[in-house]
Amino acid sequence: MGANFGKNYKISIFGESHGSALGINIDGIPAGTELDLNFISEEMKRRAPGRTKLSTPRVEKDEFEILSGFVNGRTTGTPMAMIVRNTNQKSKDYSEIAKKPRPGHADWSGMNRYNGFNDIRGSGHFSGRITASLVFAGAIAKQLLKEKDISVAAHIKSIKDIEDRDIEEKDITEENIEKLRNMVLPVFEEKKISEMEELILKAREDGDSIGGVIEVMATGVPAGIGDPFFESMESELSRMIFSVPATKGIEFGAGFDIARMTGHEANDEMYYDADGKVKSYTNNNGGITGGITNGMPISFKVAIKPPASIEKRQKTVNLETKMNDFLEVRGRHDPVIVPRAVVVIEAATAIVILDRLIESEKNKNLDF
Repeated sequence: MGANFGKNYKISIFGESHGSALGINIDGIPAGTELDLNFISEEMKRRAPGRTKLSTPRVEKDEFEILSGFVNGRTTGTPMAMIVRNTNQKSKDYSEIAKKPRPGHADWSGMNRYNGFNDIRGSGHFSGRITASLVFAGAIAKQLLKEKDISVAAHIKSIKDIEDRDIEEKDITEENIEKLRNMVLPVFEEKKISEMEELILKAREDGDSIGGVIEVMATGVPAGIGDPFFESMESELSRMIFSVPATKGIEFGAGFDIARMTGHEANDEMYYDADGKVKSYTNNNGGITGGITNGMPISFKVAIKPPASIEKRQKTVNLETKMNDFLEVRGRHDPVIVPRAVVVIEAATAIVILDRLIESEKNKNLDF
């Protein structure tokens, strides 16, 4: 199964939402790397459930336990194993779905893939809870990228039809990144927060859910990273981003709007800046051309679907009676996943950029 990612910064995830623990094994962290554990903890809290009225009431602290590869505050160079123990499971909430697959969930597809042996509790291995491991690996990747003056940041571009302004290169400062990290709804136009909160709480009250869009930008990525065709930066980023549950779309730079442009409008015309660096006046290609970074910020948007678990009555099938049936999903669920997914998308992005950067430097016979 596809639980592994990366050629150089290699990760392997495991666990289920209502199992005893979930975790990750990471291979490729340079020996002697000093890790900021407080930063990692803060990143984990950004994703953790039960922190606000806008998320699921399931409370998990997401405290991580490093089992190997880390001694006296530094990495050993051998694989690092980490686990997060689940402490607040209520598996009885999911007893009915063994016979009634939930619309929008992987119950039916997973049942067919694993011949009925898949763990359905809390969506099992398909759960967004498994992304805690990605956040851990991403937090380490961010620290390694920072040494190369590469930053990754994201904001909520929209919640349903309420939109924040687009992210700009000048927004990616340490001060702004820190501010976004500490916001429940990380947006630039703060006047939109109350509107978004109202919409989210209304969805919860109605027993429904809503989705949105996350916009990501990575600055400082040098030109020349990636490969054409099957291992392009777009390919690798898309593969990783689509591994995050609830992702249903991705568009780089101008995205689908570029299809309405002429070639002259779409092409990113180039110039030398005051420091002698090659830049472009626009970034319609999202910092990637020919599958390879061009030195402009990597920029893309990710569509996140509404959480599939809703209390509204839905049509489904009964696998015992072989008849059409109805289902009302009970339990503790998010009315929107977008705010908690921001840090996950950042982490996923950092993992890919770090892996591709190491690959590029290996190819150039440089030490990382």
